[in-house]
Amino acid sequence: MSTAPAQPAAIKPTPDFDLPKPPHANAALVLCDGTVIWGRGVGAVGMSTGEVVFNTSMTGYQEVLTDPSYAGQIITFTFPHIGNVGTNNQDIEGLEPKAAGLILRTDITTPSNWRSVEGLNAWLKQHGVVGICDVDTRALTKRIREQGAPNGTIVAVAEGETPDLKAAWEKAVAWHGLKGLDLAKDVTNPQQSEWDEAGWTLEEGYSRQTDPVWHVVAVDFGAKRNILRCLAAAGCRVTVVPATTTAEAILAMNPDGVFLSNGPGDPAATGEYAVPMIQGILASGVPLFGICLGHQMLARAVGASTYKLEKGHRGANHPVQDLQTGKVEITSQNHGFCVDESTLPAGVEVTHRSLFDKTVEGIALKDKPAFSVQYHPEARPGPQDSHYLFRRFLDVIRQRREQAA
Repeated sequence: MSTAPAQPAAIKPTPDFDLPKPPHANAALVLCDGTVIWGRGVGAVGMSTGEVVFNTSMTGYQEVLTDPSYAGQIITFTFPHIGNVGTNNQDIEGLEPKAAGLILRTDITTPSNWRSVEGLNAWLKQHGVVGICDVDTRALTKRIREQGAPNGTIVAVAEGETPDLKAAWEKAVAWHGLKGLDLAKDVTNPQQSEWDEAGWTLEEGYSRQTDPVWHVVAVDFGAKRNILRCLAAAGCRVTVVPATTTAEAILAMNPDGVFLSNGPGDPAATGEYAVPMIQGILASGVPLFGICLGHQMLARAVGASTYKLEKGHRGANHPVQDLQTGKVEITSQNHGFCVDESTLPAGVEVTHRSLFDKTVEGIALKDKPAFSVQYHPEARPGPQDSHYLFRRFLDVIRQRREQAA
């Protein structure tokens, strides 16, 4: 039986980039469909490509930019006053920014805060982050909500120069996107380390955990620092291990509990090495708690699937209901993938649900001391409604210790 020859893939025509540059514009956001949005550059001069998403948080732009979960993404801030508290060396969730770029409505505002050490624009330049302002972020956010998150490139040049729109478009078209991409390996700390930094107080800064009760091994898929601080503040000695660490290596440390961190990229790709590790932890009976990517990893470890959301959840105002208590929490979120509820096995129950779109926000295993949530209970930025989850994790650890005694 003969078959028709395969048809060549359609070649996307090159848009007409012979566009007049608006006065004073020295930057542009070029989307993969050829859309050009002019503006003015902020931060570093250069070209940066990623998935264009939006974040609705009204505070915490420095924490957002340094959150490793934003690797590969260009962040559109819907809040217009970005830069008003400057930057400092405490409000960071990673050693350096991981976001691919930022998009702002107005130019960066002058710092007006006693904690400011450096202005945001200088901080962005120092870290090589390319950004653009004077963009109608309301229209761009509406576009993302209606059509999904596109790939795009920010190109910013020196005053008097003209951005290369065609080169920017070619980079946006050629970029592979996040689906199928394992970014945890890129953002994880390759070295095992001990973490003792705990809660922050006014005028004193961060405290140190000097008398821990429990030992928790945190698997770093791109962990935010405030997650580790919350664990330390709750009474844990925290050992942070790289994303590729095996179950055997973790269990050899004799932990009271294992934590699976947040992180960027496609959980299906990261699961190639993370799922066997998690299955080994589950088989041992050691209590396990996952957040964000760690939540997706736990779901995949028990046989469920994950899928990419069209626009994702990013912001500090997402309502989630705890189905066990009926209470509603306002949560901080940053994820582009989600657990497919229809694929969850019988031994897993949904514990939390988004009140925006009814997607799964938490699961628990019925026969294992393991649970996870899709959102960020540690916040930074965001409300602290969900801090109880760290106590819940330690309660599970305490119960297992008592049963073993």
